[in-house]
Amino acid sequence: MIDAQSRATEYASAPRRTALWIGGGFGATVAVAGLILAAKGTGESGVKFAALMSARVAFLFFWPAYAGGAAARLFGPALSGLARHGREFGLAFAAALSVHLALVLWLFLISAHPPVGPAVIVTFGLGALWLYALAAASLIPVGQVPSPKALRIFRTAGLEYIALLFVYDFVLSPLRNGFSHPLEYLPFSLMIVVGVILRLVAWLRRRFAPAAATAIGSR
Repeated sequence: MIDAQSRATEYASAPRRTALWIGGGFGATVAVAGLILAAKGTGESGVKFAALMSARVAFLFFWPAYAGGAAARLFGPALSGLARHGREFGLAFAAALSVHLALVLWLFLISAHPPVGPAVIVTFGLGALWLYALAAASLIPVGQVPSPKALRIFRTAGLEYIALLFVYDFVLSPLRNGFSHPLEYLPFSLMIVVGVILRLVAWLRRRFAPAAATAIGSR
């Protein structure tokens, strides 16, 4: 009876908890962007810097959604909270990214020339659409998901695609253009590389550890 009551309480509080995470991601990014715009103004340079830093804030929510589960599998219960709240981190990331996209749109409106080219618009636009599709899917109750396996594949592919975009933004692009502002890139470059490595190692362990255990047990 106690377990049933606790589950009912958890389910009843889920919408409120979800709203808090979404509001937290949105509010934190708005706060950072607002401070930058207040300090640098609402001209092209101020909006550009606010857009740049809003992407960094959004990434801080993406990282645990992307790598938290892998970190928990590799390092044990101490990091289980990251895995347990992966959905909430993902929703906070989607909310934070909305602020970034609004700033990018603002930048397009006030810039004499497009701030990014068509290829960037398409590749990063696809990532944004994929993210919002994942966020919408995460709001569907587990029992009502038509195909959990298909959703899992769609989610994994989407996370890896978004991670690839961050690899390009934080690692490949600075290497190509030079680290003129290393503190704007280096911490985030290290985080995304570590995240990719954690995901890969966790996948390899899950893929090959059972086979290795079976081989040892058969000797």
